[in-house]
Amino acid sequence: MTRNIKVLVTGGSGQLAQVFLQHYGEQYQLRLTYYTRPFEAPGHEVIRVDLADYGQVLEAMEGIEAVVHLGADTRGSAPWDSILRNNIVGTYHVFEAARQAGVRRIVYASSNHAAGYALAEQDMIGPDAPVRPDSLYGVSKCFGEALGSYYHDRHGLDIVCLRIGSSHGGVDEDKQRVYLERAVKRGGSGPYSVPQYLSIWLSSADMSQLIHRSLQAECAHGIYYGISDNTPPAYDLSETRCVLGYAPQDDVQDLFDEPIASLGGPKA
Repeated sequence: MTRNIKVLVTGGSGQLAQVFLQHYGEQYQLRLTYYTRPFEAPGHEVIRVDLADYGQVLEAMEGIEAVVHLGADTRGSAPWDSILRNNIVGTYHVFEAARQAGVRRIVYASSNHAAGYALAEQDMIGPDAPVRPDSLYGVSKCFGEALGSYYHDRHGLDIVCLRIGSSHGGVDEDKQRVYLERAVKRGGSGPYSVPQYLSIWLSSADMSQLIHRSLQAECAHGIYYGISDNTPPAYDLSETRCVLGYAPQDDVQDLFDEPIASLGGPKA
């Protein structure tokens, strides 16, 4: 794909969409959606869309060339009713509306939580890791990956699924450090030990580049892990680098004075 294409970004008020807007907004014509938190994005469209309303989602697809689907309830503790409405029904509506509107590419924000328990038992995993979600949120991301496979095989859409690591704090490095230090103090997060959790960190700049590469790459379908160039890494990024052209620039180790592998403590 060429730059300056018209891209629908769901979950536009969320952190990932906002950092992508800051880093790459000038290279695309963006239509960003929100549901409960209105915001402004000068030079781009901002519209209110309920992803659980298929008609609204289909209308949002008009004139769109690619979709970045970030909209979801991202809480690891989210209850089933919210997961069903926002992450499962909403994701189906996005995929089906894209198909009906003739959109050819969807970049789907999956998550490390789709295989959280696989990482908890190994030093490093890749996109061939078994599906082992660590929460209902993770289950919903496995659904989205499977749905993407179906829409690629059955309908020919280009589907890029990104198993995103831990990306918090926006573009403020101090906030990122504070968030990670809290994880260290509480002994990790979810099924992950402290070193594992730190090793899945994804900076805002690398996150934005990952989305950009996913929009531009000659890639028909795949699942790709997304973390920064961490020391040590928790995920095998070889396919992400080779297929998507991803070149992460940051390293979580730079945020700590001692090796992250030595930061112990029990799993949370």
